[in-house]
Amino acid sequence: MLFFTRWKAAAILLTACFVCLCAVPNFFPESSVKRWPSWAQRHIVLGLDLQGGSHLLLQVDASAVRKERLQSLNDDVLRVLRQARIQFTGRAVVGNGVQVHITRDTDVDNALAKLRELSTPLSGILGASGQRSVDVTANGGLITLTPSDAALTERIRQAVDQSIQIIERRVNELGLVEPTIQREGFDRILVQVPGLQDPSRLKEILGKTAKLDFRMVDLSMTPELLEQASLRFARYAAGGRHA
Repeated sequence: MLFFTRWKAAAILLTACFVCLCAVPNFFPESSVKRWPSWAQRHIVLGLDLQGGSHLLLQVDASAVRKERLQSLNDDVLRVLRQARIQFTGRAVVGNGVQVHITRDTDVDNALAKLRELSTPLSGILGASGQRSVDVTANGGLITLTPSDAALTERIRQAVDQSIQIIERRVNELGLVEPTIQREGFDRILVQVPGLQDPSRLKEILGKTAKLDFRMVDLSMTPELLEQASLRFARYAAGGRHA
């Protein structure tokens, strides 16, 4: 039979009472709790399993990452060969690589040297093993550039890291308490938002496409002149006599 001294029993009871008091605000409406003293408004944060919410598991589209990388590599091949003034034909994305045919045999070695500059060493552990971003091979005048699997893996890792930052900013705008946003495996992101009972709203927020506008700024015009021009335009639009 267990035996507790009086002071231990008292300490256990006091701790239990304190924990119960901390949970009291969870049983009252938010409007009532706001009228309490600030020190008494603290809530115990309930997880997804206790209060419900939204749970999403996102995955990077590896095929889209590969397609984007091939298109970028295709554009780089065009830029490099044009800058080197090397004649070529048949540049295209074929399978998992980019192929280009050098017109003159005398330009093949020069083209290989220029195109191999597009292959850079990978950083981190992958770079320590000597792996590069692009494999460049030649068969006569036909040169093939293939993004390495290690480079695509690194690109997917970067995409996950960037996506986590974006998701955190968007979910935090909801004002909910302690969402969980973390990497799940190699190419997945786990998103748990306690208290958000509408998963479609979360999907809508995360699915929004960011838009960036570029506008030319006339640095020769001072703010005063801009304000005067705006007033003149407003009078003109309203049908005034002076433009």
